[in-house]
Amino acid sequence: MSIQRFLILPVFVFCFLGCSEDEPDVGVFEVQDAFIRSVEINLGGEITEDIPIDGVITLVFSSNLNENSLENGITLSTDDGPVAITTRLSSQKNTAIISPVGVLKDNTLHTLSLSEQVKSEGGTSLLPLTFSFRTRPNELEILSANIDGQNVTGASTLRNVNRDLSLTLDFSTSVNLESFDRAFRLSGADWEVSTSNENRTLRVTSTTALDYWRKYEVTITDELESTAGRDFEGFSFEFFTALDSSFKFPEILDEELLTKVQEQTFKYFWDFAHPVSGMARERNTSGNLVTIGGSGFGVMSILVGIERGFITRQEGIGRLETIVNFLENADRFHGVWPHWMDGNTGETIPFSANDDGADLVETAFMIQGLLTARAYLDEGNAQEAGIKAKITTLWEAVEWDWFTQGGQDVLYWHWSPNFGWEKNLRISGWNESLIIYVLAAASPTHPVNASVYHQGWAREGNMQNGNEFYGTTLPLGPDRGGPLFFAHYSFLGLDPRNLEDTYANYWTQNFSHTAINRLYCIDNPQNFIGYSTACWGLTASDNQSGYSAHSPTNDLGVITPTAAISSLPYTPQESMQAIRHFYYILGDKIWGDYGFADAFNFTAQWVADSFLAIDQGPIIIMIENHRTALLWDLFMTNPEISAGLDKLGFTSY
Repeated sequence: MSIQRFLILPVFVFCFLGCSEDEPDVGVFEVQDAFIRSVEINLGGEITEDIPIDGVITLVFSSNLNENSLENGITLSTDDGPVAITTRLSSQKNTAIISPVGVLKDNTLHTLSLSEQVKSEGGTSLLPLTFSFRTRPNELEILSANIDGQNVTGASTLRNVNRDLSLTLDFSTSVNLESFDRAFRLSGADWEVSTSNENRTLRVTSTTALDYWRKYEVTITDELESTAGRDFEGFSFEFFTALDSSFKFPEILDEELLTKVQEQTFKYFWDFAHPVSGMARERNTSGNLVTIGGSGFGVMSILVGIERGFITRQEGIGRLETIVNFLENADRFHGVWPHWMDGNTGETIPFSANDDGADLVETAFMIQGLLTARAYLDEGNAQEAGIKAKITTLWEAVEWDWFTQGGQDVLYWHWSPNFGWEKNLRISGWNESLIIYVLAAASPTHPVNASVYHQGWAREGNMQNGNEFYGTTLPLGPDRGGPLFFAHYSFLGLDPRNLEDTYANYWTQNFSHTAINRLYCIDNPQNFIGYSTACWGLTASDNQSGYSAHSPTNDLGVITPTAAISSLPYTPQESMQAIRHFYYILGDKIWGDYGFADAFNFTAQWVADSFLAIDQGPIIIMIENHRTALLWDLFMTNPEISAGLDKLGFTSY
């Protein structure tokens, strides 16, 4: 019998059978209903069977009771003699609660007798009544279970359990200890047991400290028996141990920590880049498959690497030249690269069934990176000047206007030489794609009209939100903001600090989005393990089942470090708190060769074992924008960008 079945309270009786406190004492005074736990008792003389041994008896009378009359007027007995009970009135004064002292004897006939000494509030004597019930036979039951004083039920998961486990189990009768050794299991740990109360109370302790922040399962199978050979239904529950808050690495200054995070993460783009193309692999398990958008983030990261001294300038310039030369010869469709390519040949690798051609969004992320690099390169150096010229050619070859499908007031994401516009996916806001419309308006060779931005992207204002979440007003986008990469990808180069148009102030938008995401994690409505003021951030990443764009409306229990870290410019104190937590407290679990693990879900006991370019890049870039505004300042110096922002009605940038 599970504990959960024993915890059902007979409160419902009071709700529909109770008399009011002012009910007059009239007519015959009698028992109208009787319950033991959730079982209704037969008052007509027939024995009620299958009563739990910890049964509490509820009696509902026709009038309010004189409480003092209960003690001597109600008795409970078996063939062996009287059974000790306590009596009291409930909050409904016409209802009495009779509680056995201890548990009832199992498989035994019990008789409850009520005499005329029981009186109503007005002094009327009760019509005497006797009824009988039999307790359940041949069962061994758990009466209570607790860990460190926390009650255990089959429907709950305990948290923050002490690593020195102490589990106390109280049974209905004496337990056969040999059967307990066979039936009891504690996953991933060794244990020992001590007994008391004639083997009715068992205390299980771990012989060594459990791992911190780990899920354990306790199972007691139906192999368990009482000393009298009675059966047991089985029982199980899960619990999580507490977090070890000790530092896993020596403490360093925050500025040193930021540099360490940037440098370790940068290794993904430098040491792990494709050996032929210099491009970024989609993830560290992608072989020859390289990604155009993630490589755009990699281009910007190379500039940080040079400035931070992770590589020499000549090393960085050489890598940029390799990437640009590869892009010149890689597959393009109306100047637009595909999402994925072969790093050896530049040939398209289909992203999905009908997506084997141009990807305008991913291309825009690359152009953002290339224009930032163009602004960084030295015109007075012949090698760098040559790269600058090639970047300009690549930029001017992108036919942004082609992606309006013949002049519509919206941009489309994909075009395929085999499937044409079959995917037919409009790029509409609010999401990560603001940069696409800025670049399309800014193009010196294939620009789009401002109406494409206002009608296609802004949807004539319908991308605005204006509602309040966790006390913060959200200017744009879906309720609660969506995944945090919306606040990152377009703003790696596009400077949001003073960016404003008719729809929003974009610093306010990104701050509000980040704050709501964090406050949602602190609220943690789904009660996932690990969410806290220092452990937050929902965005697109790997998860235990694949990949998903995690957000407050798509919360799978997955924290993705890039979400909080890349928000450092918007929430410097809160993001720095998260960085410290990820490194010092969780570092032994999530810090690795390329920085922080892509994501983790401690509720599911899962940590990602791969790294993604699109999550790695924003960490490096947005930390640097917070520290020096390097990428923002470079990208915004491009004269075409200023012209494009003017065209779309942006101010104060």
